[in-house]
Amino acid sequence: MNNLRSFFQLDPNIVFLNHGSFGATPLPVFEVYQEWQRRLERQPVRFFSREATPALRTAREVLGAYVNARPEDLVFVHNATFAVNVVARSLNLQPGDEVLTTDQEYGACSNAWEAACSRRSARYVRQPLTLPSANPATLIDELWQGVTPATRVLYLSHITSPTAQILPVAELCARARAHGILTVIDGAHAPGQIDVDLAALTADVYAGNLHKWLCAPKGAGFLWVHPELQPAIEPLVTSWGSGPERGHFEESDFISALQWQGTDDLSSFLSVPAAIAFQATHDWPAVRRDCHALLTASLARLAAITGMVPAYTRPDGYAQMAVAPLPPQPDLAAFKERLYDDYAIEVPSPNWQGRHFLRISVQGYNSEADLRRLEDAVQTLLAPAQ
Repeated sequence: MNNLRSFFQLDPNIVFLNHGSFGATPLPVFEVYQEWQRRLERQPVRFFSREATPALRTAREVLGAYVNARPEDLVFVHNATFAVNVVARSLNLQPGDEVLTTDQEYGACSNAWEAACSRRSARYVRQPLTLPSANPATLIDELWQGVTPATRVLYLSHITSPTAQILPVAELCARARAHGILTVIDGAHAPGQIDVDLAALTADVYAGNLHKWLCAPKGAGFLWVHPELQPAIEPLVTSWGSGPERGHFEESDFISALQWQGTDDLSSFLSVPAAIAFQATHDWPAVRRDCHALLTASLARLAAITGMVPAYTRPDGYAQMAVAPLPPQPDLAAFKERLYDDYAIEVPSPNWQGRHFLRISVQGYNSEADLRRLEDAVQTLLAPAQ
């Protein structure tokens, strides 16, 4: 594996195994980001009134080609949580309607759905999924057990946050469409980690982060909405992009309303093409394969150290991020802090359904030595309890 550490600005004294939380931006992309900021500051009026709209359109075209979607159906937002809030607040849920999801969703987005359902006397239903799951068909069957005549929306992650499972969203979207159920997919961890083909996915809504695995600057995400549903999507902030006084914003109602919500730094959005180009230059499919291989080997070694049953039955159940089960810890937060304070390892330790894990992210800047250091630290920290 050709290690890419020299391209990243990460602290060299820290073993960084937490790309999944906030990502990390390679220096060539960061420099493009800063140049957009300087361009804005040189002449802010010219930038916002003349340059921003065509520049954003170009960036959406590049992103559209990357995720196989029409650029007119995409709009940049700051993160997937923002996008999910937009959709949850826009949908016309009625009393008694149900939004079906899994028990492995990201807490912030679940909060958005809970709030939207509460305002409309609807229900947010969390259907349990098995971990480890035998195969995608089992996951589909388990989730579908939660469908009722009141189910109006199916909301789920492309890759789950607490357990890092890749869910069979294409199959679930197809089944939901056949039953007249709207599908909203949270792709926070997908772009850059796995292939995203929105045309093949057939979801109604897809929200993605670009500052995580695509390595764009922080605050770069997108919302894709099927054209038939776009008239129903309302911005969280009504500003110049909405209503009859739209001024010089020559975009569709969908794009203008969400893209122009007051003065903002658009540099992270405009740097997305640079992030896509960086990964293309460095043969990112090969990088992803190498990272997955490093992660798979480490998960096996950690299972031998902890004596815990692995969280996955198949290597295609995860990509560059995966969880390694831990024996129950009396103080999981203290365990994580010791990994950082004593061994300089940045890695999250989620507590999901009372089960303790390490959630390990392997990116192009990581090496086998990083993973061996984590394994040695875990073995040392668990030794007194064995």
